[in-house]
Amino acid sequence: MHDYYLGLPQWQHPVWESGCLAGGGSALQRYARQFSSVEGNTTFYGLPKPDTVERWRDETPDDFRFCFKFHQDLSHRSALEVANPKVAEQFNVLEPLVDKIGLINLQLPKSFNSDGIEHIHRFLLALPNAFSYSVEVRHPEFFAKGDEERAFNQMLLETGVNRVMFDTRPIFSVTAMDSATLDAQQKKPKVPLHVIATGQHPQVRFISTMQWQLSDRYLDQWVSKVLQWIEEGRVPYLFFHTPDCAEAPELAARFVYKLKQAKPSVQGAMPELLTSEQSALF
Repeated sequence: MHDYYLGLPQWQHPVWESGCLAGGGSALQRYARQFSSVEGNTTFYGLPKPDTVERWRDETPDDFRFCFKFHQDLSHRSALEVANPKVAEQFNVLEPLVDKIGLINLQLPKSFNSDGIEHIHRFLLALPNAFSYSVEVRHPEFFAKGDEERAFNQMLLETGVNRVMFDTRPIFSVTAMDSATLDAQQKKPKVPLHVIATGQHPQVRFISTMQWQLSDRYLDQWVSKVLQWIEEGRVPYLFFHTPDCAEAPELAARFVYKLKQAKPSVQGAMPELLTSEQSALF
């Protein structure tokens, strides 16, 4: 049993091949030995081939969970119409992974404002009940603590859909001195962090600075919140980013180290970094 799921925004990086995720097998197999989930951004841009999906199924353990995104044709180029053939196509393509899908994420563009809440509601109500879903919004109206945000949160609470929390406080707390940080600041949403669990699987996306070792005060806050969610019977999904993702595994391991310090009995992914390099890292 997992009290939480832990992952990164990808399962492959050139730096990892000779570093903390080195070893035998494919990149996904090496990744899945240490992490229990992953953000499946690939489906946002295009749907995988059937044999690719079957390979992903075969290369991961039974308790591994993929968190895929809805294709951008649905979230960015249409009015969230369930009748769009891309909806059925995406579920059909991913069918071999039905037991390994954690969350399916609807990431909406910054231009999508509160006028579209009813569109989101209708879209979510028409989706298969066999899966859990999350929604990520970026328009300022959803972070203003006004009627629009309250209506959005209430809709998610009623449908049991999880609101994605994207913690970009660390990356926007520094002046960009390198290209990776500058790129992250240009692409990541600069919005207030509103922490709320609207479903059973709160989803957190955390992005640190290049100096991920300085993230402790933020990680401590998330440790407290994650333990609270677990006590409430929720199972959160936690994804850790660094600007270039090269040291994202170390950042995630740092979080687990602190979580285990706070409550040793908590069950979830335990990156080998915690045992093989604990003294050097922490």
